[in-house]
Amino acid sequence: MVQLKYHPDEYDLRGQLRLPLLFWLVLLLQARTWLIFIMAGASRQQGDALLSLFYPDPQAFWLGLVLGIPALAALLLTGYRQRWPRVWQCWRGVLIVALLLASVSQAWQMQQVGLASPLPLLFTLFDLLCLWWLWRSPRLRDCFLPPDPHDE
Repeated sequence: MVQLKYHPDEYDLRGQLRLPLLFWLVLLLQARTWLIFIMAGASRQQGDALLSLFYPDPQAFWLGLVLGIPALAALLLTGYRQRWPRVWQCWRGVLIVALLLASVSQAWQMQQVGLASPLPLLFTLFDLLCLWWLWRSPRLRDCFLPPDPHDE
């Protein structure tokens, strides 16, 4: 008999542990530059103002797009957890590294430019909080474990 570590409602029909809601919010936070880019494209007239509000430095915008790619890939990979278990298993580490790089780059930019707006500081604090949660959450860690062949 298989003993479940979590409540049966926490598993989907395939027997995989459901991803926590906070994980989806972390992915959206990591992909925030892409979301702002899409919103700026959708609002053509205020697009430049929106981009300059969040990213006064164009280099920070391009760096944000690059650092958001792992989160976008994770959004796509969630549907392929069973098909590509090794890639999925490694992706938690990729997300942690991407968040660490984003936090370091934002801290460096705040040091270079100064704190003209509280927004970069707020994003850096959220990134550090998300980094801590990705690193420490046992439930999320279990979501990235490969499926046990004895369960089938």
